[in-house]
Amino acid sequence: MNIPFVSQPDVILLHAPSVYDFRQEAIVYGPVSDLIPSTPIFEMYPVGFASMAAYLRAQGHRVRIVNLAVRMLRNPKFDVDRFVRGLRPKLFGIDLHWLPHCQGAVEVARVVKAHHPDIPIVFGGFSSTFFHEELVAYPQVDFVIRGDSAEKPLAALLAAVERGGGYEAVPNLTWKEDGEVRVNELSHTPTDIDEFVHGYEEMTRSVVRYGDLASVLPFYDWMDYPIMPVMATRGCNKNCVFCGGANYAFKGTMEREHTAFRSPEALLKDIRTIAGLSRGPIFIIGDPYQPGAWYADRLLRGFAEHPVPNHIIIEFFSPPPADFSARIADAIPNHAYEMSMESHDPLVRTAAGKGYTNEELEESVPAALRYGAERFDLYYIIGLPKQTADSVMATIEYCDHLYSLVKGDPRLTVFISPLAPFLDPGSRGFMEPERFGYRLNRHTLEEHRRAMLEPSWKYTLNYETEWLDRDALVDVTYRSALALNEVKRKWGVIPASEADVVERRIHKAVEVMKRVDDILAEETDAEARRRRILALKGEVDEASISTVCDTRELEWPLVRGLTRFRPGGLVKAALHRTGPRPLEKKGR
Repeated sequence: MNIPFVSQPDVILLHAPSVYDFRQEAIVYGPVSDLIPSTPIFEMYPVGFASMAAYLRAQGHRVRIVNLAVRMLRNPKFDVDRFVRGLRPKLFGIDLHWLPHCQGAVEVARVVKAHHPDIPIVFGGFSSTFFHEELVAYPQVDFVIRGDSAEKPLAALLAAVERGGGYEAVPNLTWKEDGEVRVNELSHTPTDIDEFVHGYEEMTRSVVRYGDLASVLPFYDWMDYPIMPVMATRGCNKNCVFCGGANYAFKGTMEREHTAFRSPEALLKDIRTIAGLSRGPIFIIGDPYQPGAWYADRLLRGFAEHPVPNHIIIEFFSPPPADFSARIADAIPNHAYEMSMESHDPLVRTAAGKGYTNEELEESVPAALRYGAERFDLYYIIGLPKQTADSVMATIEYCDHLYSLVKGDPRLTVFISPLAPFLDPGSRGFMEPERFGYRLNRHTLEEHRRAMLEPSWKYTLNYETEWLDRDALVDVTYRSALALNEVKRKWGVIPASEADVVERRIHKAVEVMKRVDDILAEETDAEARRRRILALKGEVDEASISTVCDTRELEWPLVRGLTRFRPGGLVKAALHRTGPRPLEKKGR
């Protein structure tokens, strides 16, 4: 809702659902979001929203975050048009960070422009950067800010909007002048990123200022599971073939020559700020070993000197050595590990861009558990170079082997999921598909936007491989999920009753996918196809939630209700003011 005595913000940051009309569409999204906190609507907005809001606030501007995807999920009757019509900022910002948002983001921009033709709209994010010229050509898009650090360019753009010109001086900006696309130099790629705080306190202030908790929620059930990420880095030293955030993509799309790391001290300050607001888990994104052992040493010293009571999840790109696990245990009482192993097969793993051995992993996991890690989450991927269906199924056999090494310790949690729905634009696989055995069937932004409306994730996929066409990829996804579910049942990692539920869901998803395939094969009339698929909407929606595993496996056990938050910290954040603020007048 809009509070009438509060003036409108200068900037409103909007997060769109992956598919704008998901409430009216019947799409088998499949297991595209089973291994992340959000639903298949990808309602989780980027961390950059909070950092941009905090930076602009420090410059004296008001920023409001509006998670339209969450509003639409939580209330089937939520009227987007009516809500948008009541907004009146100087500038709208829409993220197109992850490519699955391409349909929803472009459509939300259309809705906004229909109600506010005089208010400019700016896009940003990884996918916006890659497709910037095609994106800005849409009539509803006025600007695109490119790169991985939009805080200062956004402030410069807002200043240009306020004075009515001077867009040629805004760094990283793609814009239109008299119908012609203009591309400014991507000159802002900061190597010192300590000044850009994560800004979670700003979310609290926004709730108080606009009386709108639902719009600020990072994802649908965040109040029940308030996990908060902190980014240790902008850029990456690794070169995973499929990743749009790998070193290759950052150098190419983002024009970032050097990975920027937040200092351990600044990272710890952000973590302590979060701990003052919430008792939920804090997820450090970016391997602390990337900059070198010195970085990890300073980070652990900081934790030891100023302990944080929250659960701390640390991401690793390769297995941490046993001695490091011992030091983590000394510095962080409540800690966990997260690592994407890609494949059990060294040949596949090396082809995908990872080079460590199975022996390293088999030493690392037991050591981490021995030193008190509360979880060790391992992720495997389907759709990699040189990966056959037999190789995928052998990965499940290897998971069984890992559980045997730790005697079925349930703190080891293993997941497998397809690389879906898209191979990331800007990745080596996307840019050089033949070299890595990929066959792309979507290239442009518009092709990907239309693909999001396909009736199932099999038809949305933008790639196949030499070893797995899309039918084989879908088939082995569900077969491997069933097999891994049985491994977890065997070792007691999940209760038998839960394994039964997952098994039924997988079989139901396979059945629904077949029924969709049959409709597409039988009906030549597009409208008749749509009607028949819409008749399956209830079953289709069910087949896209917790498909390959129960998503609750991802969650840490937490205290219940409001005790997950720290009321004193929330009140302090809500009342705190930073930087100059324009005078507020009642009735504005």
